[in-house]
Amino acid sequence: MKKAVHFGAGNIGRGFIGLLLSQAGYEVCFVDVNENFVSQLKERGEYPVTLASEGQETVTVTNVTALSSVTQADEVIAAIAEADIVTTAVGVSILKHIAGSIAKGITERLTVSSAPLHVIACENAIGGSAQLKELVYAQLDEESRTKADASIAFPNAAVDRIVPLQQHEDVLKVVVEPFYEWVIDSSQMISGYTPIGGVHYVENLDPYIERKLFTVNTGHCSAAYLGFLRGYETIQQAMADEQLTSLVREVLLETGAVLVSKHGFDQAEHTKYIDKNLERFRNPSLTDEVSRVGRSPIRKLSPNDRLVSPALEAHERGLSYAALTRSMAGALLFNVQDDPEAVELQASIADIGVEATVTKYTGLAADHDTHKSVMVEYNKLK
Repeated sequence: MKKAVHFGAGNIGRGFIGLLLSQAGYEVCFVDVNENFVSQLKERGEYPVTLASEGQETVTVTNVTALSSVTQADEVIAAIAEADIVTTAVGVSILKHIAGSIAKGITERLTVSSAPLHVIACENAIGGSAQLKELVYAQLDEESRTKADASIAFPNAAVDRIVPLQQHEDVLKVVVEPFYEWVIDSSQMISGYTPIGGVHYVENLDPYIERKLFTVNTGHCSAAYLGFLRGYETIQQAMADEQLTSLVREVLLETGAVLVSKHGFDQAEHTKYIDKNLERFRNPSLTDEVSRVGRSPIRKLSPNDRLVSPALEAHERGLSYAALTRSMAGALLFNVQDDPEAVELQASIADIGVEATVTKYTGLAADHDTHKSVMVEYNKLK
């Protein structure tokens, strides 16, 4: 049986990546810091995934095991040395913490094998695998890098599946929406690779990454920030508000205009994609908290992320961006006490004022049209 090592036994790891790899015929070895997950996966060798749909269909994911990244570091290295594929779903900020294990596993592998290995970061980030490669290569010597170039690839990927925070009596159970999309850049794969069932391979990944980031992520956080201001606790409650849904649609029409202009997406097809995602946010079988979806507003307001980046691209193309700056203003008003970034943002506004705070976190100069639009929308929302 083919072997997969997957870093991250959380909801996305179990409910999406691990599920697809298992169904594609891999034995999946999860690597995680959570000792409870590790012991349960090792002991049971399977876990249930339930679809958030009317039928609530449940599938059992089999041929799984797990290793602790804390107490079984040597076993993790050995598993990577023998793996056919290595994947991650840990959050892009955690990649630096697992790069050392991957580098050691690759070093050990290169001493005994020249078999191809694909290392794929399934993270909510542009160029996640490229970022991981940089972190891993920084820990390899020159000889190992040269050998790795010949047999190890880090193809970038785009992943999309809504998996809310959840708690179940069975700690391994995970509920996921029926929709998913896992797209891998085939131009960065080693020739002769075996496709994974359910994965879409494309020659140029950038349009798909931006389509997902500027539609799913932009729309989702817009619903969260506007929903928070209206006192809603869940995205589903927010999206039941027709006026709020129309505001989110305005945002996605703006990002859609950028995507169609930049990447040549078919306008009618992209409109269907927007409609599909608004349906996904509304899914009554999911309960997704506004506080989770809006979490980390500083990261979401960063220059290359889901709000500022499309707004700047719209500005450069002479397209509308007022709805995007309204969502940015909503992020500035996302005052959630148990979210460290929200607390930091509010402290900055109190300390240096909102105008300087916008510049500090978005990189937008105070005299930039987009910055001015954020201020207009902020004062309206406030």
